[in-house]
Amino acid sequence: MTADLHLPWGTTARPPWALEVTPERAGWTYAGLRVLVLPAGGEVTFATGDEEMLVLPLAGAATVECDGLRMELAGRASVFAAVTDFAYVPRDATVTIRGEGRLALPSTRATRRLSPRYGAARDVPVELRGAGSASRQVNNFCAPDAFGCDRLVAVEVLTPGGNWSSYPPHKHEDDRTYDDGRVEAALEEIYYFEVSGGVPGDPAGPVGYQRVYGTDRRPIDVLAEVRAGDVVLVPYGYHGPSMAAPGYHLYYLNVLAGPGPKRTMACVDDPRHGWIRDSWADQPVDPRLPMTGTGAL
Repeated sequence: MTADLHLPWGTTARPPWALEVTPERAGWTYAGLRVLVLPAGGEVTFATGDEEMLVLPLAGAATVECDGLRMELAGRASVFAAVTDFAYVPRDATVTIRGEGRLALPSTRATRRLSPRYGAARDVPVELRGAGSASRQVNNFCAPDAFGCDRLVAVEVLTPGGNWSSYPPHKHEDDRTYDDGRVEAALEEIYYFEVSGGVPGDPAGPVGYQRVYGTDRRPIDVLAEVRAGDVVLVPYGYHGPSMAAPGYHLYYLNVLAGPGPKRTMACVDDPRHGWIRDSWADQPVDPRLPMTGTGAL
């Protein structure tokens, strides 16, 4: 499970999607991601099948129609410019998207059919996590406590240039409670990256780095150099750090889903590095944060 976990932009394209990662393509059961690139006046209609999805503007704006509901997404100029509004569309639905720009559609197989809904940018909880060179911003737009779904969980992370995020390394591959009270959930996870100053498909664009490594029981070994539009799949193992090169901010969209009956992001740190969290108490948060405000476009 170490091959085909880094998917550069363009390697998974299948019209109308500029990027398509289905559970089958990933080799697992639940989590998926698509990216739609619309020209001015563009329009796409598709069926969700057995998946619930979000429509999240990465750059641009769109109108989403589903079950007779019309949702106007004001969007944003880029992922580094603002927190965005978004739309939720359920399984077994027909969806039409009109607009211009680049839109991400995180997804997962769902058992319940919920109603389509609009998520306002002003309601997105923005968290500053870590400190010092491990400072980052987390936009918890579809975290378990922020927005209701059947199984889908998704958040955005913004890491200032030179900083590390997804750190200390952590994993969520087993449903278990440890003797010390820590709780871990089994979750599949997708990382979708953008880098400031880069555009998807530019092989000479600025880079970041993503690490994934395993245990003796389940070995995995990935160190991916990522550019705008790239994806890294995390089927199991410790993941982190996500490294932003000096001079270039790093963005990633996390898509998570698993078999558990309750939506969660429960994870456990690599015990060799968990002590790093305690070191943050004496360090200030990077003054470049928040990078995109706290929920207002």
